[in-house]
Amino acid sequence: MEHHIYIKNMVCPRCIATVTEVLSQQGLAVQEVKLGEAVVDTPEEFDPTALSAALQVHGFELLQEKDEQLTDLIKTTLLEYQRQLEEAYQPITTSVYLAEKLGLSYQHLSKVFSQQTGTTLEKYLIRLKIERVKELISYGELTLSEIAHRLQYSSVQHLSNQFKKVTGVSVTDFKKDPSIARLPLDKLA
Repeated sequence: MEHHIYIKNMVCPRCIATVTEVLSQQGLAVQEVKLGEAVVDTPEEFDPTALSAALQVHGFELLQEKDEQLTDLIKTTLLEYQRQLEEAYQPITTSVYLAEKLGLSYQHLSKVFSQQTGTTLEKYLIRLKIERVKELISYGELTLSEIAHRLQYSSVQHLSNQFKKVTGVSVTDFKKDPSIARLPLDKLA
């Protein structure tokens, strides 16, 4: 029987590979795995508890409640949006992107997200962008001006101000002190 399984904390291609492996090890016939979701054929004796435990070993969590599933889907969609932001010169707004991708009103998505995470979609997206800024700074391949342009900031000053507000340290201090940690994406909200 085809079954959709929703999985929290999937943020990258390695996550997809790991989840695919775990599902296969649990005896599930994997049809498709993408960020936050897997489609599998489940045997009659399927045990969600065993699958949940196997996923937790790798830092993933099986989502049961619909609002949890939607919140995780919003997070993965925002991650896709951020990637698109870096490639598009005239990106669509966050609200339009989410509503189109998820087929629900932005107001509904925002309400569910806030209730589930305790933060707004806007604040979450800012944190996501700041983590990307930290990543790009740590590579040392782009100037701050190039990073600001790439992530659609209006100016380097805007990026710097937002960085300081979110992290509590300046961009300069972050560059000087490698012990200032980047946050895993699953810890942002």
